[in-house]
Amino acid sequence: MDYLDEEQRRAITMKSSSIALHYKDYNINLIDSPGHMDFCSEVSTAARLSDGALVLVDAVEGVHIQTHAVLRQAWVEKLTPCLVLNKIDRLITELKLSPMEAYNRLQRIVHEVNAIVSAYKSEKYLSDVDSLLAGTSGDVDQGLVEVEDDEEDMFQPQKGNVAFVCALDGWGFCINHFAEFYASKLQFSMSALIKGLWGPWYYHTKKMMIVGKKGIEGVSKDPQPMFVKFVLNPLWQVYQAALEADGDIRMLSKVISSFNLSVPQRELENKDKKVVLQAVMSRWLPLSDTILSMVVKCMPDPVSAQATRICRLLPKRELVVNNSSLYDIFSEAENVRKCVEYCDSRAEAPCIAFVSKMFALPFKMLPTKGPNGEFLNNQLTGEVGESGECFLAFARIFSGVLHSGQKVFVLSSVYDPLKGESMNRHVQEAELQSMYLMMGQGLLPVSSASAGNVIAIQGLGQYILKSATLSSTRNCWPFSSMMFQVAPTLRVAIEPSNPADMGALLKGLKLLNRADPFVEITVSSRGEQVLAAAGEVHLDRCIKDLKERFAKVCLEVSPPLVSFKETIEGEGINLIENSKVSLCSTEYVERTTPNGRCVLRVQVMKLPKTLTTVLEECSDMLGDFLEGQSRKRDGALGSHIAQDDGEVVGVVRKRILDALESELGVSVKNDQDRVERYRKMWSEYLGRLWSLGPSHVGPNVLLAPDSKASNISNFSLGQKGILIQGSCDVSKRLGFFSDAGLESGTSSLSTEETAEETESLYREAEALKSSIVSGFQLATAAGPLCDEPLWGLAFLVEPYLFQESSEASSQSDQYGMLSGQVMTAVKEACRAAVLQNKPRLVEALYFCELTTPTEYLGAMYGVLGKMRARVLKEEMQEGSSLFTVHAYVPVAESFGFADELRKRTSGAASALLVLSHWEELPEDPFFVPKTEEEIEEFGDGSSVLPNISRKLMNSVRRRKGLHVEEKVVQHATKQRTLARKV
Repeated sequence: MDYLDEEQRRAITMKSSSIALHYKDYNINLIDSPGHMDFCSEVSTAARLSDGALVLVDAVEGVHIQTHAVLRQAWVEKLTPCLVLNKIDRLITELKLSPMEAYNRLQRIVHEVNAIVSAYKSEKYLSDVDSLLAGTSGDVDQGLVEVEDDEEDMFQPQKGNVAFVCALDGWGFCINHFAEFYASKLQFSMSALIKGLWGPWYYHTKKMMIVGKKGIEGVSKDPQPMFVKFVLNPLWQVYQAALEADGDIRMLSKVISSFNLSVPQRELENKDKKVVLQAVMSRWLPLSDTILSMVVKCMPDPVSAQATRICRLLPKRELVVNNSSLYDIFSEAENVRKCVEYCDSRAEAPCIAFVSKMFALPFKMLPTKGPNGEFLNNQLTGEVGESGECFLAFARIFSGVLHSGQKVFVLSSVYDPLKGESMNRHVQEAELQSMYLMMGQGLLPVSSASAGNVIAIQGLGQYILKSATLSSTRNCWPFSSMMFQVAPTLRVAIEPSNPADMGALLKGLKLLNRADPFVEITVSSRGEQVLAAAGEVHLDRCIKDLKERFAKVCLEVSPPLVSFKETIEGEGINLIENSKVSLCSTEYVERTTPNGRCVLRVQVMKLPKTLTTVLEECSDMLGDFLEGQSRKRDGALGSHIAQDDGEVVGVVRKRILDALESELGVSVKNDQDRVERYRKMWSEYLGRLWSLGPSHVGPNVLLAPDSKASNISNFSLGQKGILIQGSCDVSKRLGFFSDAGLESGTSSLSTEETAEETESLYREAEALKSSIVSGFQLATAAGPLCDEPLWGLAFLVEPYLFQESSEASSQSDQYGMLSGQVMTAVKEACRAAVLQNKPRLVEALYFCELTTPTEYLGAMYGVLGKMRARVLKEEMQEGSSLFTVHAYVPVAESFGFADELRKRTSGAASALLVLSHWEELPEDPFFVPKTEEEIEEFGDGSSVLPNISRKLMNSVRRRKGLHVEEKVVQHATKQRTLARKV
């Protein structure tokens, strides 16, 4: 099914492809998805359309990062997983393990996979408890009732959901295959044998019984479990007989006669021993029967699966009846949801399908004949452009029957049927032109398809960009959005080699953006076309597709554009004691607007790392209810939305409080007075959250001025002004705000001032609040070091507004509007405050998992040292000479890492990279040794080691066109002539 040239060249799967299979009386849609982390988005698109998941684990390499990612995706999408342990043959031929050693290895892998799933179950249980404690209700109790599933492991060979296979030789088996064979010979029931063929069960030859470990003591010096004795030993004997020079070829004849296998004589007489082995094993234990029978037995049919997955696909909504028209729409939408839940395949049922991705196919690969043999005129569809590519929708039908030529509504993810005409731009009407069953590389035209089928649809290329819901009625909720494991972090700027080809490049980028579900196309502030991909392999494929398929022009690709963040030195908790701003403090930065009417005092402090992490992880949820993008239904869903928002607010609020408590527990130990003082101080700060940034949802906080402070301030010029109070919007939304504090901080100017002047000044102060927030957003979006976003900082701003003097009023036009002056002053004050408090760069780190043989361990560590990597642990895989090493690798140093590793280790080592977290660089980018102690420790002049932070900062500034302080000659010394010239 891997038919692309790039897939063949690299020998990996790069895109999800489907094939329709008929097994006995069942129709099975099998979707092959990639295992490489760069293409995990393809796993997401395949998981949304599936009811179950076959999780492949290498029996030699064991559990890797991809295993965690795939299991989590299956858990989130509520799929029923089955475990497939592949490459069993390598345990025999390469590692030379004994059957007992192989059994221990397989048992450990199954245990590790079960531990991963158990962790997800525990995480779900704890999150349900947190939601319950936060005051939520609904389906949480149902989740708490299902805890008994934790009592047994998810994957058990006795259940039949674990298969042991060798895909290369075409064989595989489950426990029940051998149980059927031995049941008649050993005179045991099938159920007893299935239970005894895995785990610590032994066969007592004298008593003819299945006994435990205690029952076999004293009978045999080296007892073997039944799985080893009756399953692995015969396999080992067959491999040794077929492949070893002194093997007993009669063993193969015995297997053929015992199982009545029909193996052609020409295959048995083949000189290649591997061909003989494959001929026998593929007929003794056929792989296709093993996998498909496990799918039929262990995975649910579409009716059962959609009933389980409906809460993930279409979350339930409630309605407060306001009028009859909305009630009718809501009733129809709920009827559609029930049809999806029951997988209604009747012709009169509403037709609902979900498109998980659009994929491009060369026009020449489209079938020329329809399902009845008629010729198809595909050129009239308008799908084929100048690139010769046709876009097909990768979809699954969840309800009803879909026909060619049928008109459907294409719903975006934000569509809401209760909002009426305001949602017209989120719904389009389209006609389905052709439908195909996907057969790997081929396409089989069909005239109709019912619920449960996975199909390709032609005719939706101009209506769908990435994914969408198809519905035969407008009154339908759209399916929930898919979850992607990682974000596209690798960015490059691209431009055509010939500027005249810019138009072709722009068209090609549009086609690539539609064809790849995970790629992101943006335009930078400098006008560059920026392409974002998941990793180097993904980026290589995107560039190749642009050059050869979509744009068909020569391209110039920039070095990777690495993202950084900026912060200040220190720990969040340790700065609490010095964080309170007073007018006599010397730690604040003061800025005045050009017209002198507004004076700003800004102080910055660092947030605790746990709180910063929570704000980053909850950015989507915060954006929903802070920016008004939640699922509000114009009053129709008033109480339900309040409950939904209450659930989200409760979860976010609890996570913030837990983060602070955990930080207090780590930083402040055995000092209850300090703990209470810090807790009270943070409670005060949480009640003064004015805004988050950047983009109103970032990990930086704007704190409103202390509401208990006086509103009147006298300055050296003798002017009288007021303190502009913040609105504490974020605190109000999160439930941290107390009304008493705000009311106590209000006061008037003076009895000498007129009421009109006072009222006018307060109105002007109210209008300037948005300018202060905008200035904060600008400052957090571009820090002072290299215009990168700020990270984990809290800004305390005290803005003072003064009456406009007669001289200033005559010159007001000279400086522009006051709101713009305030915005600029806030931005400059915040940036200056960061520079004043020891700024630091923050870089992204990859979690790297490396596998290498012992002889190349030193070369691998040399590559890691060159990449500034930090090794976390090193362990040797049991029963092999392979080492597994875990390390953190900076994203800035990771480009070319895989190629360098292969070059240094002759291709023996492999590495897997996944984005882990952000970490502060300890070096000061402006550090220069000055004191005697510093010069003695770090050296002077050319002997000073390179400053990594400054190097990274200058590279970003140079890329953005900012000023870089560099000298042509860094350390000038007088030239010495060593040669003696006459």
